[in-house]
Amino acid sequence: MDFITSILSIIFILSIPVFLHELGHYMAARSVGIRVEKFYVGMNLFGMGIKKVINGTEYGIGLFPLGGYVKVSGIIDESLDSEKSTSEPQEHEFRSKNTFQKLWFLSAGVLMNFLLSIVIFTFLYFFNGSYELVEEPIINSISETIEIPNPDGGDIETVLSPAAQLGLKKDDKILRIDGIDIKTWSDISINLSNKADSIINIEWLTSNGYNKSSSVKLVGRPAFDGKKIINQGILGVMGNTIHREISFFESFQIAVLNTGNIIISSFYGFIGIISGNMPLEYVSGIVGIAGVASEQAKTGGLIALISLMAFISANLGLINILPIPGLDGGHALLSIIEGVIGRELPIKIKYTIQFIGIFLILSLFIFTIFNDIRNIFN
Repeated sequence: MDFITSILSIIFILSIPVFLHELGHYMAARSVGIRVEKFYVGMNLFGMGIKKVINGTEYGIGLFPLGGYVKVSGIIDESLDSEKSTSEPQEHEFRSKNTFQKLWFLSAGVLMNFLLSIVIFTFLYFFNGSYELVEEPIINSISETIEIPNPDGGDIETVLSPAAQLGLKKDDKILRIDGIDIKTWSDISINLSNKADSIINIEWLTSNGYNKSSSVKLVGRPAFDGKKIINQGILGVMGNTIHREISFFESFQIAVLNTGNIIISSFYGFIGIISGNMPLEYVSGIVGIAGVASEQAKTGGLIALISLMAFISANLGLINILPIPGLDGGHALLSIIEGVIGRELPIKIKYTIQFIGIFLILSLFIFTIFNDIRNIFN
């Protein structure tokens, strides 16, 4: 049953963002007069599926129910078909268009992904409201234990939380950490973030009015701070939240902010991988996403899955806009170069660049699968 849930969940959260990405390319191509040779819902693996040619475009439903596929005239894409590109550019081909038309076509899929993320978050906040942390540092609950990942792989270590060791209880109020006054929950996070595995002193007011003070060693756990992996200090306490209804306009504002934060955070994560600040074991692929999707479906239901879809859609847009050969950003970079030099790059060069890009993307895809499988068994 878990396997079926994983499969259905991954199909649901991936197929819609990928399909809308390709739909964006399709509509942009039509708008600037680029001929669309193929437009598929789902992947047309091994030529199996339902298809019908209408006005020179092959429309179809692919056998593999994930995403979609668009092929336009005059561009060397993942099919590596360069035969037609050896002749003079035709009016209906991508390569005959000016730089702005090319960039519009190439960016349309990315824009659709960002728009989907914003739309999803907007309606989630509008219909469900916002759960916001109460600033006053009064404890709502504590974690009795904390799971610590093994940096070298292997079993996860479960330890007694510092909060449980101190004897902190619900409705206790944190007053000071190492002598520094605590006014809000943000103060707690700031004062604990760089003190992993350190001994700290906590002063608190119990729910029945007694002042207490004690020292404890903080637990350290790997966490992404938006730019790199850090060893986050964990106390094991949670604050109170309040539910607030919000207007559609405010929901839209929060949705734009959320989508922007996801894009920025994911970009720094990508930079962290390249620079070596983020370990490769944190890089996940379709197997890892399936596991997360399955867990979200079981614990949070449809709302959690839709929220995950918004997160994935924003990341899909970011990945595609990166100037990597084989992706939209790579094609955009070549189009800009051609616009600057005033002529089309040799077909052999573009073919070679595309081939290298596809090889790198497939290699990364295979790596993430093996990485996910390794993480499952570690």
